[in-house]
This record gives sequence, structure tokens and C-alpha cells, in this order.
Amino acid sequence: MHNENEMLNFIDKIVAKEVEEGKVSKVITRFPPEPNGFLHLGSAYAINISYSIAKKYGGTFNLRFDDTNPTKEDISFVESILGDMDWLGIDYGSEPLYGSDYSDQIFDYAKYLVLQGKAFMCDLSAEQMREYRGTLTEPGRNSPYRDRTIEENLQLFMDMRAGKFNEGEKVLRAKIDMANPNITLRDPVIYRIIQAHHYRTEDKWCIYPMYDFAHPIQDYIEGVTHSLCSNEFVNNRALYEWTLNNLDLPNTLPRQIEFGRLNLTGVVTSKRYLKQLVDSGVLEGWDDPRLPTLQGLRRRGYTSSSIFAFLNEIGVPKVEATVDVSMFEHALRQDLKADSRCLMAVLDPLKVVITNLDDTEYLEADNNQENAALGTRKIPFTREILIDREDFSENPPKKYNRLVPEGEVRLKNGYFIRCNEVIKDASGWIVELHCTYDPETKSGSGFTGRKVKGTIHWVSASLGLPCVVRLYEPLFTSKPSEDDLLSAINPNSLITLNDAVIEPAFRDFSGAGDTHFQFLRQGYFVCDNRLTSTDRPVFNRIVSLKSSYKR
Repeated sequence: MHNENEMLNFIDKIVAKEVEEGKVSKVITRFPPEPNGFLHLGSAYAINISYSIAKKYGGTFNLRFDDTNPTKEDISFVESILGDMDWLGIDYGSEPLYGSDYSDQIFDYAKYLVLQGKAFMCDLSAEQMREYRGTLTEPGRNSPYRDRTIEENLQLFMDMRAGKFNEGEKVLRAKIDMANPNITLRDPVIYRIIQAHHYRTEDKWCIYPMYDFAHPIQDYIEGVTHSLCSNEFVNNRALYEWTLNNLDLPNTLPRQIEFGRLNLTGVVTSKRYLKQLVDSGVLEGWDDPRLPTLQGLRRRGYTSSSIFAFLNEIGVPKVEATVDVSMFEHALRQDLKADSRCLMAVLDPLKVVITNLDDTEYLEADNNQENAALGTRKIPFTREILIDREDFSENPPKKYNRLVPEGEVRLKNGYFIRCNEVIKDASGWIVELHCTYDPETKSGSGFTGRKVKGTIHWVSASLGLPCVVRLYEPLFTSKPSEDDLLSAINPNSLITLNDAVIEPAFRDFSGAGDTHFQFLRQGYFVCDNRLTSTDRPVFNRIVSLKSSYKR
């Protein structure tokens, strides 16, 4: 995943220097998702940075669930994340870790701060605390409960632990500085009351630590050397360091380092936005192929190797970066083109009768022109075939190089055909074409008698396999905001074609375990196992064949 031939990024340089100087004997990094949603491309970006650093220096990478808020977390999200990590191929040791398993230790550290006079019990409501906090230009005011004695704070904290107070009635706050220019350090809440069942610890606890307090302690317990996170946590680093520095810890302390966030044009990765999209019912769920969730990307047909190729191409910026989505699609094409078997599929069928063909002939074609190891396949050439409706025009525009009345085209891997007659129904709709083929023009025969300008794909009408094809376009027509997220959705983000037909060779390929295919002239497709039935496969277009990406 990590390309060791590339120049060192800024995090790599920091770690390399600390290893060389002996400040770090074994590198340990982590990825700490909260199990309240599904992983997405931004998650893979963060995973890749931490995982690559650990593996490059022969260290350890931990997967730790930050599960200290029972109102939002659930075992189903844990299972989903574990599945995504396995799909990515991430080695996080024999078992995942859970922040909730450290609950007793975190509580003891909080009690230590109380005993040191560095934490106090506060009765202010959340609204009152906001009023006391101040602004970016004005200092905050001390809580009227800030000067409680150590003994009183300890008793109240133990009472809170014993469940003697209601939610919101009391909190434990760090005693730092209400005038600090970094608002994060203005006596932040470090423990609050949550009377809810926890999916792992059940009803053992009614108080839970805040993320900014629990996170550095969890890192320390695990021996994490480098706590890598995105720039949105840069202001939280001061509290991360304050917590560790005020607990009189004997071992080496972890170091928080921030990297720039990743944004993709036209792609939303905010959990809040994604949840709004899923809850709206407009999409099919968290694995909708239009979403940047890892489950959505996987169902769309993205490969884990293409994701890492893309992420390694981006590198590790110090500041927030926006990358054109075409770069992501380019990485996928590069990954698929050498290993995907090629098939012909007709998405909008128009019947063609080859009037001078009586017997079925089997033509041979390469499964992948760039990879001979994928072999060849047989394509049945029958009296009735199907072509895509857009490959015929009675009144062709300029530079139209496909089939026209009295015109010729080559059938891919087959023969020249000439259109002799156009058959229409009573409404004038074209229902079939009558054509003849020239048996002297077989593909690969070396025929040079004349040339045609176009080559089109086709499928046997009688032996082709009916299928459903789903075409995807960008999810949004404009840059979405929280207020008009749904109104920005592209009504053509999913187009379903129910009458498509694919070569019968698909049965052989799918039976051998193939899932990704190149449809000639159409793009790369994946078989959607969630929707496919035994007699009617469903395909999602992963990406078109042409790329707009320029290095």
C-alpha cells in the first residue's frame, strides 16, 4: 500500500528522525473509528496514512473502536467496519481494540485529576456553559462551582459514578484556563452522565468520558507513538497534550500529528450529510453505489487496490486538499484494464436479421487484448442479432460512422454487414433491420477488398443473456449544502436499463468467479450480487472507458 520509492512525506520525515535518534523504539499507530456510521473514502485515506507508517517502520497498527457514547453506537456498525477493514486488507493484529474496555482506567485517571485539584464538578447547564465560555476575542468566565474543594469534588464525582444524578445535572470539567485563547482549553468537560445501555459494557456505566479526554489516554494505554489525525483536530491537540502531561505518566507519551483533509469534487463524506441522504429514502442504503462509503464503493465495483493506488498518488498534504474525482476514476481504470475480461453487451436493443445467414457460427475473440493470459472465448453469430439502437440512424448527422440505410459497418470480431431494409411498426418506430453479411470479410482473415468507417458491438438475439444494467452519473448537480442537500441531487444519478442483453460467455466467466468486466465501448461493469438473480444478472457501471484525468 505504501510506496517506499516515493519521497518521504512530512509525517514520514518526523517518524524517520525519531526512530533514527532512538526516541521511538517501535512505531505504533492506530485508526480509532466511532462505531456510529460506515467507513468512507476519507476513512480509507486516514487508515492508509497510519497503516503505511506503521508497516514501513516494522511497527504495529491498531484498530480501536472509540465507543464512549452509547446513544449513537451499535454493534452493527462495529461489524460493518470490521468487514471494510478486511476488504481493504488491513492487518490490525489478532483482534480489534475497544476504548470502552479501558473504562476503569480512564475513570481512575479522571479521579486522579480531581485529587490533584485539576478537575472540578460543575452544575452549569450546557447552555450556561456556552454563555460562560466567551468568544474568540473575549475571555470566558469561571464557573461559580470552580472553587469547590478537592474533597467535595471527589465525593460528587463518586456520586455521579454511582448514578445519583440525572443527565445534564452535573459534569466533570478540567480546570485549565477560562482566558486561554484556545477555547478548547477553557475548562472543557471531560465526563458527562449518559443513562443508556452500551452495546459492549451494557449497564455498568452511567457516566462516560468525552472524546478529547479518553482519546489520549487510550493512545497511551496502547503504547501508540504517533497519533495521526486530520487538521480538524489541530485545536484539540492542546487538550490532548494537557491531559497526558497532567497525569504524571511514567512511559513515553504519544505524539499527535495532523495532516490535511481530503476532499473530492462532487463527493460528500460528512457523516451528517451521508446520514441525511440515507434517511431520506432517495438512496438504497449505506451501500448505495452512488455513495463514497466503502460499502458503496465496493458495490459500485471499486477495488481496494485502486483505492490505495489513488491515495498513494495523492500523498500526505499538510493542508486540506481538493482532488478532482477523475483522478480517482483514473486509478480504477488502470487497475481494471489488464485483469477484466471483455464482453459485448447491448443496452438498448434493436433487432437485426441477417437474411443470408442460416446456420449459427461461433467466432473467436480475445478476452482481453492487453492480457493474453486471459484466453479467448466463443461468440455465437446467429441469424438474429441485437445492436444498440444508437448505432443505427436513418438520418445520420455529420461524422456518423455507424450503420445507416444501404451502409456497411463491421461487427466486432465478425463480418461486414449491410443494411438493406428498415422495418417499422404502425407508429413509425423502427422494430428491426434486415441486413446481409459478407462471408469474405471475417475479422482476422486479412480481407482488404474495401474498408468501412465503423465497428459496432452486438449480441446474439437467441443465445444472449437478458440482464439489467445500471448507469451512474454524479450524485449532485451542484455543490450541496446541509440546507439543500436533497434538492442538489441529480435526478439522473441512476438510470436503470431493464432490457439489456449480454454475451452468453458471461455464464462461464461468472462461474469461474469473475465479477468485474469491460463491456466493449460501454465501460467497466461489476455484477451486483445484492440484486442479481440466478437467471437475470444485474450490472453496475463502475466507470466509463474514457478518462478526463491529466497527470
